[in-house]
Amino acid sequence: MSKYLLENQTSERLVFRRLKPSDFDDWLPFYHNPKSTQFWEGLPSDPIVACRTQFDRVFERYENDLGGMNALVSKASGELVGICGLLVQTVDDMQELEIGYSVLPEFWLQGYAFEAAKKCKEYAFENNFANSLISIIHVDNVPSQKVALKNGMHLDKTTTYKDNPVHIFRVNQG
Repeated sequence: MSKYLLENQTSERLVFRRLKPSDFDDWLPFYHNPKSTQFWEGLPSDPIVACRTQFDRVFERYENDLGGMNALVSKASGELVGICGLLVQTVDDMQELEIGYSVLPEFWLQGYAFEAAKKCKEYAFENNFANSLISIIHVDNVPSQKVALKNGMHLDKTTTYKDNPVHIFRVNQG
């Protein structure tokens, strides 16, 4: 059981829960939309392989207490809207706690990424998990950068992460 998971937490429109293998088919459309992954190099080109790789990593994180993505479920419809969570990452040889977020294309531009990221930030700081949180965002991914800025983050630095040029956005506690 990872302390970083937001199981049974809620926000205005979302319920957070552990991602399950049965969510695979609901998450697969993320990888069928080329815009979902256009900013990230090194992902498998086959949507099923890419989705399986991500799910394997999520469950590996759960098992090793490295945080993990939560399924974001709409309170209104019960549909999977996206995934978001607190992830233990190593950036430039430093261990950090990241707020990661992805939303299914049909739910883009409806404020779900911000709502989920804000809840993750509040949860991490309320539980004193870290003095600061980051989001690792490709330098060309303006929509995700806007979410980070709206979540009170600032551009901390630009670096390379997993062979991708990225901005590291940061927010400090209190």
